[in-house]
Amino acid sequence: MKREILTTNDGSTTIHLPDWDESYHSKHGAIQEAYHVFIKNGLSLFKGKSVSILEIGFGTGLNAFITYLEAKKVDQTIDYVGVEAYPVLSDEALQMNYVSELNAADQSEIFSKMHHFTWEERHSISTNFSLTKRKQFFQDISDENSFDLIYFDAFGFRVQPELWSLEIFQKMYKALKTNGVLVTYACRGSIKRAMLECGFKVEKLPGAPGKREMLRATKI
Repeated sequence: MKREILTTNDGSTTIHLPDWDESYHSKHGAIQEAYHVFIKNGLSLFKGKSVSILEIGFGTGLNAFITYLEAKKVDQTIDYVGVEAYPVLSDEALQMNYVSELNAADQSEIFSKMHHFTWEERHSISTNFSLTKRKQFFQDISDENSFDLIYFDAFGFRVQPELWSLEIFQKMYKALKTNGVLVTYACRGSIKRAMLECGFKVEKLPGAPGKREMLRATKI
């Protein structure tokens, strides 16, 4: 499938798939979307705590890199697991301009390491941050009571509705610890209903720029 690198409205880059007319991030801003959805409305709930994170859609590594940067500021311990069925080539990922846009030139080696690390193994990026990348279809996830926080960042419902099904959210529910949280940029009614059917408490929150609302689900 053809792939192009595009610059989003906040100056950060993303990968665009013309055949689907779908991008890895919001055209309104890749970095600002990541901060709004996953940091402000996800990671920030766990201040002062060690956090185990499951990312659904490791993609370009933006969410993992931003999480590393934010955790480093406050000396927070993170065990990060990124699942991706179709990994982005490291050469392609390293064309993203996140290091410069985040003013993180001193951490450029970390972003590079994230993409050169082998899959299916746990790697220590620092004393407080570990990364495991799993090449896996989302429907094959079988973790139970393992994670505090899920970044649900799959491709949109329009192009891959099967990734937003009751079956997938049941797996997410099982993977979370009690009081664990799932955050996603999406806010479609059918997605909210699937989450509720699994047993999640679901909140609608203001969305990232360009999107009116997003969802946060808590395992109770």
